[in-house]
Amino acid sequence: MKHKYIAKRYWKDQSTAMGQSDVMARAFDDVINLSLGDPDLITHELIIDKAFADARAGHTKYTDFRGDPELRAEICRFYEEEYGMDVKDEEVFVCASACLGMYLALEAILDDGDEVILQAPYFTPYPQQVELARGIPVELATYEEEDFQINIERLEGLINERTKAVVINSPSNPTGNCLTVETMEEIGRIAEKYDLLVISDDIYTAFSYQNPFVPFGSLKGMKERTIILNSFSKNFTMTGWRVGNIIAPEYIIKVIQQINENVVFTAPSISQRAALHALRNRKEVQPSMVEEYRSRVFYAAKRINELKGMSVIDPPKGSFYLFINIKETGLSSEEAAEAILKEAHVLMLPGNAFGSCGEGYLRIACTVNNQVLGEAFDRIGRMKLFGGK
Repeated sequence: MKHKYIAKRYWKDQSTAMGQSDVMARAFDDVINLSLGDPDLITHELIIDKAFADARAGHTKYTDFRGDPELRAEICRFYEEEYGMDVKDEEVFVCASACLGMYLALEAILDDGDEVILQAPYFTPYPQQVELARGIPVELATYEEEDFQINIERLEGLINERTKAVVINSPSNPTGNCLTVETMEEIGRIAEKYDLLVISDDIYTAFSYQNPFVPFGSLKGMKERTIILNSFSKNFTMTGWRVGNIIAPEYIIKVIQQINENVVFTAPSISQRAALHALRNRKEVQPSMVEEYRSRVFYAAKRINELKGMSVIDPPKGSFYLFINIKETGLSSEEAAEAILKEAHVLMLPGNAFGSCGEGYLRIACTVNNQVLGEAFDRIGRMKLFGGK
């Protein structure tokens, strides 16, 4: 948007396929929207009831600047119980979403011109979040033929004197990949060798289907150089509550707190109470939700691999996304997404929205039930492009 009253750094259009998905979803009356990772299930009634009881009891004011003390204590307890990690209260900050948490972390650690290596394909906002903090994003490509694992030689080849941090995401949005412990240990070795920070985006930890989730920060020697980003959005179907948390060394948390006081002051008090009850009752509210999305992802993978011109890693490893290889069609990601929307009225996101190495792929979010997913793939299967008559 070029205008004299708009900052020149925003004159160039920076809109993304993800940002335009709501407009595209209205292209037809019967669109099946597989574009955004906003779960169709609502937050568990136990969480809602307890949060609103707390609201009626007076939890409607600002909380402590680092977050509700009860929630911080519950986060520390969670990491001890689930992963054997010793997380101290001073290392926890509650934020109004992990998206904001990423910006706060980058703003706290980056000097102008510092470089941040991004595991790609990446969550679409990463590059602009780095740029907002006056850093330079650097794409680290991963590939399906390498199981979307980070290649350590490629990682090391991107490091220079301006490299400050590496961002990893496992289970991954958009690929659904999970980094192996061996890969993470190699990343840790590189981080120590070059004295780097690792920002670990741990948003889909409940959705690790093949192996139990292992936090990068729990690896030997990594806690002191790791910034963990967490969210309640996906692990507890709480996207609209906008609450997450950061775990990092105390000196980083102190700076993050100072920055956040000038952005949103504190995360919403009622949302923090909801997060508290989600953690306390996770063994009751999580299993059925996780199993539902697992069922959908496995079903969708089966249907995809039955189509001509489409394929996906099977069995899926994590998250509720699938990164569909459409290279056999000869179309670009954007061409394939457009054709599917126009002919089948199914909305997917082009893979190049997640970095240049995402070209040749489409991402779907399995946020509709199996019946609707079945209808989506029935429609796609009738397209000549994918084997229909």
